[in-house]
Amino acid sequence: MAFVTKEKIFSAKWFKAVLLILSGTFIMAVAYVYFISPYKLAPGGVYGIAIVLHHIFGFPTGLSALAMDIPITLIGIKVLGPRFGWKTVLGFVSMALFVDLLTYFQGDVPLVEGDALLSAVFGGVLIGVGLGLVFKSKATSGGSDVVAMILNKYTRMPLGQLIIIVDSVIVLVGLIAFKDWKIPLYSWIVIYITGKVVDLILQGASYDKALFIISSKYDLIKSKILDDMARGGTVLCGKGMYSDENKQIIFTIVNRRELEILKEFIYEADPDAFVSVMNTHEILGEGFKPLKESVEKV
Repeated sequence: MAFVTKEKIFSAKWFKAVLLILSGTFIMAVAYVYFISPYKLAPGGVYGIAIVLHHIFGFPTGLSALAMDIPITLIGIKVLGPRFGWKTVLGFVSMALFVDLLTYFQGDVPLVEGDALLSAVFGGVLIGVGLGLVFKSKATSGGSDVVAMILNKYTRMPLGQLIIIVDSVIVLVGLIAFKDWKIPLYSWIVIYITGKVVDLILQGASYDKALFIISSKYDLIKSKILDDMARGGTVLCGKGMYSDENKQIIFTIVNRRELEILKEFIYEADPDAFVSVMNTHEILGEGFKPLKESVEKV
């Protein structure tokens, strides 16, 4: 049962997990009630369908989502095994309660009236923040994610693609229900922003760049990185595909300011050098974020 994490009840890790889940689901509930649902946006997931049902039939959004989450999770357990523990249950139950409670006080009045685009942007940001907190507790969001996992088992398509397909189908349900092309377009904006914010919450903001450097002035560049910039790196042994010559390849990590300094130095030392610069999402290890901090269990 490697998919289900275990925390001793009432331990510090247990309380932290509960706090993350409740904080995350409350933030997502605020997003749906104050920004998403009033404009009839259906940004995927069971809450996309629940919002459609709410505006057409008047069903409570949270209760409708809960009525879908429970059987989907049970089917997921039967098909996929015990991947969904108490955290997932706490997540979708608390989410339903928060959504209907906030709807009771707020109704279907948007926080920002007359601006669906601004609401889509802020709604996507808040959903991303909330979902990121839920994921940090090692829980799943349930709903369409579970459907995608089930389809993945039988189709072998990449899980990320399946999640996009499932959510896009739900977005199109909003188009069919409300017959307004602006609704799916705004909904896809919400989905895109949500994904970006989830990545930011889970991986953090990084200003570091990864460099591969191939140069005949290998010793000079190595000295610059080690002695002047006080950075480390790794030397890889390679061979040119065309020339068949052995080459020394420097791999190093620098921040954005150091990148400009190093590029200028490399150009002055060897204008013919080959430099590949890549964005990094998360750097773990000595001199950066400790690996233990990144994988620390809740």
